[in-house]
Amino acid sequence: MTATLPETAHEQTAHQQTDKYARLIQPTRVHGSLYTDPEIFAEELERIWYRTWVYVGHESEVRRPGDYVRKNIGPQDVVMTRDRDGEVHLLLNRCAHRGNLVCDAPSGNSNSFRCPYHGWTYRNNGDLLGYPYNKGYGGKGKLALGLGRLPRVASYQGFVFGSFVSDGPTLTEHLGAAAGELDRLARLSPEGEVELTAGWLKHRTRANWKLLAENETDGYHPQFVHGSIFSVTGSPIGALYSDNSTAVTRDLGGGHSENDLRPEFRRFGEPMRWFGTTEDRVPQYVARMRELHGPAAEEILVEGSPHVMIFPNLFIAEIQLFVIQPLTVGECVQHATAIQLKGATELNRRMVSQCVGSVGPAGMLLADDTEMYERNQRGVALREPEWVDIRRGVDRERTDDNGFRIGTATDETGMRGFWSHYRNLMEEEK
Repeated sequence: MTATLPETAHEQTAHQQTDKYARLIQPTRVHGSLYTDPEIFAEELERIWYRTWVYVGHESEVRRPGDYVRKNIGPQDVVMTRDRDGEVHLLLNRCAHRGNLVCDAPSGNSNSFRCPYHGWTYRNNGDLLGYPYNKGYGGKGKLALGLGRLPRVASYQGFVFGSFVSDGPTLTEHLGAAAGELDRLARLSPEGEVELTAGWLKHRTRANWKLLAENETDGYHPQFVHGSIFSVTGSPIGALYSDNSTAVTRDLGGGHSENDLRPEFRRFGEPMRWFGTTEDRVPQYVARMRELHGPAAEEILVEGSPHVMIFPNLFIAEIQLFVIQPLTVGECVQHATAIQLKGATELNRRMVSQCVGSVGPAGMLLADDTEMYERNQRGVALREPEWVDIRRGVDRERTDDNGFRIGTATDETGMRGFWSHYRNLMEEEK
């Protein structure tokens, strides 16, 4: 009889990790502790936020050499810079000497950063430039202590992602089919470029970050949570999320998902309906797109912008963009801005106005959603029932022509895809 070798401590830990998340995440339900357990949150930071690709910022925010802007990856304070050679870097905002912050301003232009504590100075690519009273270190050039930096930085359509690990899937592999949604957004610009230059609104929410990620492509809630707004404004958006809608919810794989509203927009065939207006309101933009694309412009103008959640933290909702930043197990910040399309001044003004009206300090939509996030967080902390149900539409899911699972506009198909990918990452051996 062959003897079975005892498991190593590493193997035992790996099996315990797999068993743990197999118990907590099931095909049609997830355990409430996933939103409330501080130990799980700490594991998420290590296995998701500090290991996978995470969206950080946009190249348009650091357009010139020397430009910088402060960003975040979870609780980590990151400075995105563009050096004199045009390369974008993601630096940790921490002096290599005694840990003081080296950058205070939210944005600016500088070729260097100086620590206010002891005067250590760094280039905007993270290299150490100098340190005062250098005799205490044996003279100039004796130290090789630069700022911490993310070992991998990559961009797609100007969207900059970073990873704290030096190996793993490429950004293109991480994005998968979601890359096509960024392409779709960029093609709405007469110059083929997205710009995030309208400024940012920050909404602090007493809720777990995953509640926000779930909600972003949840087509079941709009008629109820936002019903009063749709009624007062006469918005046609509500009707897109109903059992009578031809729109679909699609699991794009890799934790990404979308509410594909194009079937509804194609059914009406009206340019700019996705924007909630008519082509008469933005005639210069429409004319330029038609001049640029010819007959193909009609499809672009009818289908419009995507409604997509890119795992783990980037959400594009037609005219606005959100970035989720977890702080603690029960608190996060939602950063929001109006999407701007290069060469579309007329349309951009309207997008800023609509963005402020929906997610600004006195905005209508985000106030509703935030109330739901926080009510959910309080609810999942209660002892019974232990589980959160995500079965809606599981028996009517189907596969589309590209092999992706799709459900109706109100089904939880994308949510199930999110949790499946989440479980894979949390069980993955380091």
